[in-house]
Amino acid sequence: MPRKAAKKPQPPKLPKGEAEQVRIRRELGHDFALKTDAFGRQRLTPDTAEARRVYEVSNGGYTSTGGIVRLRNVDPLVGITSLSRQQREAGGRFRDDFERSQREGLQPQSWSERIDSGRVGGGIPDRVLSAGRAYAHAASALGHWEVAEVLRKICLEGRSVKAIAERTGDGRDVVVKLLKLGLDLLAVHYGMMGRKAG
Repeated sequence: MPRKAAKKPQPPKLPKGEAEQVRIRRELGHDFALKTDAFGRQRLTPDTAEARRVYEVSNGGYTSTGGIVRLRNVDPLVGITSLSRQQREAGGRFRDDFERSQREGLQPQSWSERIDSGRVGGGIPDRVLSAGRAYAHAASALGHWEVAEVLRKICLEGRSVKAIAERTGDGRDVVVKLLKLGLDLLAVHYGMMGRKAG
């Protein structure tokens, strides 16, 4: 009796809408956010800001037939075209310092560990403390509270200039000027101002 061929493992189904988002990115040449999975399929890189962005295409969803692409959930540091490369880098580094200080320490703790940190290696990891200090120093370099507030809302919370302007009653140009001032202060703080553009 002939032996039945073993079935190949079937790849799990893609989350709803991911295949379409991958297709649109490939059509536009935005495949820098894609990676190949174990089954050879192109996928969005999980847990990234780029994967959370939603590309919407009019005209039936195809760019080849003249559809217009709208990008939702754009990172404000990318979406504001008047920012310099150094300003974007400074804002990105400020965000990284904040995220590392907030998230790296969130790890499940064993119930058998002592609360008073009596075991060796207990307490907050040094890298989390260092990231917290780096963020605190950068935030203090911003000086004025209005500048710090705009940087916090745009770089850390991902809010748009339009949303901040509507909430505060200031013009968009005022919000952008505060943002640029704060990013320049961060660039000086991080030692980026003297570098040549590459």
